[in-house]
Amino acid sequence: MEVVGRVTAVGAEVSEGLVGQQVLALLPGFGGFAERGVAEAEMVLASPPGAGADEVVALGVNALVAELALQRVGAAAGERVLVRGAGGGIGVLATQIAHARGAEVTVVTSSSARGERLRELGAAHVVDRNRSGVPDAGFDVVVDTVAGPDLGQHLELLRPNGRYVICGAAGGLPSVESFAPLLRDFHKSLSLHAFSLNSVTPEELRGSWKRVVALLGEGRLSAVVDQVFPLAEAAAALRHVADGKAFGKVVLRPR
Repeated sequence: MEVVGRVTAVGAEVSEGLVGQQVLALLPGFGGFAERGVAEAEMVLASPPGAGADEVVALGVNALVAELALQRVGAAAGERVLVRGAGGGIGVLATQIAHARGAEVTVVTSSSARGERLRELGAAHVVDRNRSGVPDAGFDVVVDTVAGPDLGQHLELLRPNGRYVICGAAGGLPSVESFAPLLRDFHKSLSLHAFSLNSVTPEELRGSWKRVVALLGEGRLSAVVDQVFPLAEAAAALRHVADGKAFGKVVLRPR
């Protein structure tokens, strides 16, 4: 979905000042496993000064999803935020961004080793899902990149006026029954959001990227690159991701 590279040519209505610059480009759907690509000008974002290509692409779509999802549900300083799938590409960035917004962040992950790394990124509390299962209740916001059959258990963890945002479904689709807490506990005035970048305007995208770049420059956000594979080993990279071994972003380098 996203690539980073240097602009070699632009269309007739695009500033030639972009030529030679390193940029992040969001592609329509897929097609980034290539040495060259074409993107709409409004979906091209300037790389942060001094940032390498691996770092920028590791932020990319994942940082935009995490930042805009937290923006959409209004995660605020002093609130308690739970991040499911915190070791994934979106999760490691949602953890940092929620922490930067002043929230107390609890993460759900699959091992103590990942938990320690997430603490270094701003998590105040770590829940190992293989040992503890579901964390204690009392959250203002849940950022869910997993979904799956136990989504309903996590909906029940919200405080009154709590907000739940789904921005991934690595665990598969939840059952209809998973959403029962919304009606059963309607007196809590909970809200559920499904979030995708496909619903975002170019202006919102640029605003989000500006905030991401600012956090990066302030040292409050860092890209997390799990591993870099050459493009020729794309199949191995995909297997690595599918096996659930990655922490953060897996990057493909064309050359």
